[in-house]
Amino acid sequence: MQSNGVLPAEFQANIQLTTSKDVSQGNFASNIALMSAKSAKMSPRDLATQIVDNIVDNDSIEKIEIAGPGFINFFLASRASTSVIQTILKQQQNFGRSNIGQQQKIQVEFVSANPTGPLHVGHGRGAAYGATLANILKFVGYDVATEYYVNDDGRQMDILAVSVWFRYLELCGEDLEFPNNGYQGDYIFDIAADLHRENGESFRQKKLDVFEGVNPDSPEGDKEKHIDDLIDKAKKLLGKSNYKIVFNKALTVLVEVIRKDLKKFGVEYDCWFYESQLSEQGQIEKSIEKLQQLGHVYKKQGALWFRSSEFGDEKDRVVKRENGQSTYFTSDIAYHQDKFNRGFERVINIWGADHHGYIARVKASLTALEYDADKLEIQLVQFANLFENGEKVAMSTRSGEFVTLRELREDVGADAARFFYVMRKADAHMDFDLSLAREQSSDNPVYYVQYAHARICSVEKQLQERSIEIDVENADLSLLEQNQETQLLKQLALFPDRIISAANRREPHIVINLLRDIASHFHSWYNAHHFIIEDQALMNSRIALAFATRQVLQNGLTLIGVSAPEKM
Repeated sequence: MQSNGVLPAEFQANIQLTTSKDVSQGNFASNIALMSAKSAKMSPRDLATQIVDNIVDNDSIEKIEIAGPGFINFFLASRASTSVIQTILKQQQNFGRSNIGQQQKIQVEFVSANPTGPLHVGHGRGAAYGATLANILKFVGYDVATEYYVNDDGRQMDILAVSVWFRYLELCGEDLEFPNNGYQGDYIFDIAADLHRENGESFRQKKLDVFEGVNPDSPEGDKEKHIDDLIDKAKKLLGKSNYKIVFNKALTVLVEVIRKDLKKFGVEYDCWFYESQLSEQGQIEKSIEKLQQLGHVYKKQGALWFRSSEFGDEKDRVVKRENGQSTYFTSDIAYHQDKFNRGFERVINIWGADHHGYIARVKASLTALEYDADKLEIQLVQFANLFENGEKVAMSTRSGEFVTLRELREDVGADAARFFYVMRKADAHMDFDLSLAREQSSDNPVYYVQYAHARICSVEKQLQERSIEIDVENADLSLLEQNQETQLLKQLALFPDRIISAANRREPHIVINLLRDIASHFHSWYNAHHFIIEDQALMNSRIALAFATRQVLQNGLTLIGVSAPEKM
């Protein structure tokens, strides 16, 4: 239309081609005439008429109609709509795969919870979302690397070490008042018991020495000052070498616990990156020096400040305290600089929604260091609220009163947990209903989808048991004329586009929505019609459609990390 002068040569518009909800209105509809009418200086319907008149005849299109104010509806020929079956059966597990990513190197970092305790159900949503997104991005042609950032430096890890040391001292016979700000879960006892078995009383100190000169704990005193004093006392009494043994014991045990729990949840990483690597390799200091060289750092009240407000942040940030210690933020600057220095063309960080305020400062640091901050994407994930018998379960890592990801997996199964976590947009509020996740009925969405796959497997088993031969390759697919069949075909054909949409929008729940629609249409079809019948030609065509449906369900379930069972 631009070549013949109907539309200006420079014309661009947000043109959409969408699938029609009502098959009577065609298979696809376009808004091109409505979006282009103003530029063409004619009514939408008149422009739609010209567009239709200029469309070259295509065997795949049965007819084209203009509807309403100027929508163009496309009706596919039956052969075109059924051809997806042979495509699916030929491509099998590769159906839906594409190369839109063109092997672009992309890193997906997710979970990255502090190794101060086992992962809880809140972390599970980030794990399921991150792993699924990575799977989808790989499926559409990106070169994806997954990463877990282990925060093994800083105050929280020191609090963990002191917590383990106090439980260890109790096992040595010391009668201590455990700090209110310490980690109090049963896992702390377990680590302390291992430490005691392996080292005897090598790290024992008397109670009077431990608390000498220490600020009182709450409620009489300040619990923050109290725990900081205990950290200093532990380092002084134990010495650098022994303190490191206690510290590393807690770190090693908990990282391995997290690693194993994630693996059993179907989540494995290409890289576990330790924060301590940054300081050991001098990268934190190098980042500060680079900011100084570029003139983005100034000194105030003995501390070094980064002029982050000049790069979109709400205020400037401290990068080195007056005592010479770098801040958590400085480590993040060095870490993100390291990511791009490793050659990633795009970086996706999946953070809890409570980190929203952190986005501007990290992007500001990248811009200041002369990186393209737009190549860093932050995807926020709301922590899931767990409900049991209508009651919300409280979770607190410090108090130890939380439901772990392992407990959830053992309760409802990894399949249900993965499916439920990804069922909604990641940044949307989510209540995880344990009762529904346990249910083996059509009300449980994961069961409903898996049952569709299992039903098709049962049909194949019946064919084998009755020695009935099926020729799906040469099936006469024009026989698929029932409404349930045409609707199911339509859903199957959407799979490749929905995968691309899920990848581009970073929204894995799009895949789950389609799987649920496919399962719904399949169950309706299965309940209304027999598959194993005397009419061999019709049986071949129905079995071909069933097998194609099974393949798409399997492909989709695999992407979200859920099994496709053969029987239920």
